[in-house]
Amino acid sequence: MTPPSKSALAAYAVVRGIAVGFSRVWWRLEVSGTEHVPSEGAFILAPIHRSNADSLVVAALTGRRLRYMGKHTLWKYKRLGRVFTALGGFPVRRGAADREALRKCAEVLAGGEPLVVFPEGTRQTGRMVHDLQEGAAYLASRAGVPIVPVGIGGSEDALVKGSKKIKRVRIRVVAGEPLVPPLIDGRVPRSAVARLSAELKERLQVLFDEAQALSDSPERLPR
Repeated sequence: MTPPSKSALAAYAVVRGIAVGFSRVWWRLEVSGTEHVPSEGAFILAPIHRSNADSLVVAALTGRRLRYMGKHTLWKYKRLGRVFTALGGFPVRRGAADREALRKCAEVLAGGEPLVVFPEGTRQTGRMVHDLQEGAAYLASRAGVPIVPVGIGGSEDALVKGSKKIKRVRIRVVAGEPLVPPLIDGRVPRSAVARLSAELKERLQVLFDEAQALSDSPERLPR
């Protein structure tokens, strides 16, 4: 992972501005807890995942370039691949061993950049946090970086899975206090990863409930 060029950062800033601006107007996006998002250094942003809108709205939490994993086929065409790379994406071959994806994520964190990891894995449904994959907790423990849990309310209705319609609903994003993994010298114990992942799940449910309550509030309906 090479440091981002000025042109890459500029491209990200432009697209982020468009995405966040659209979200604030169309979805009445409101964000809270930005004081919990580090302004420098590497960290893992761990949001709830209910729709493709999640990747857009979490960008409102920080002006820093966020890094995301993407399936390698998005880089099939060179020009398009350059665009995805400029926007913070990096390819991971679908079906590849988890160690390849973890290695690339570790490189991002080692470079001092923030990494978005959806701990539930794929998009889920409902108002309860599903069982978490342990990748976020493992990466945080291995790299010694904090995890910032994020609740998102309303996004499941904004972009329903399997539908192309973008509904006009309220979306609320709530970032919580970072979880700091214990200092570990050497190999990361499985028990430490499991404890951190369990704590992350608890925090996510609290933030998810808060975000859903805000998005459900009838006081500020879209006009």
